[in-house]
Amino acid sequence: MSSFSEESPVYGPFFGVMGAASAMVFSALGAAYGTAKAGTGIAAMSVMRPELIMKSIIPVVMAGILAIYGLVVAALIANDIKPPPDYKLFKAFLHLGAGLSVGLSGLAAGFAIGIVGDAGVRGTAQQPRLFVGMILILIFAEVLGLYGLIVALILSTKG
Repeated sequence: MSSFSEESPVYGPFFGVMGAASAMVFSALGAAYGTAKAGTGIAAMSVMRPELIMKSIIPVVMAGILAIYGLVVAALIANDIKPPPDYKLFKAFLHLGAGLSVGLSGLAAGFAIGIVGDAGVRGTAQQPRLFVGMILILIFAEVLGLYGLIVALILSTKG
């Protein structure tokens, strides 16, 4: 059995586990906020225009996708964590960076999707032509989470 060194200390896996946890926790927080905020808009809108409910579910679906991004990265990181002598500190920091990348970008995207979804579905109930504009803004908000996923995948496959 090889001894611990500066390259693979006993606390190395802590950073990898924190990367996996932050990927899941922060992206799920963003998805939950986006779902809750957009859901309140849907509930308020459905009183005036119940026929638009299914059309207004789009922000909730887009918010839910953010949690999937975090789940994918967390699973990739968790499968790559090894016991301390075989797990280099460099790899652990890459995993931490990957988790924070997807998690925090998912949190930011969830906030954006929730706010745009809430205002967008309420506005669409009053002016249906607003729907296309709302969808475009939601796509721009969702792509922020996708950027975090791309960076996380690049980071998690290094080393």
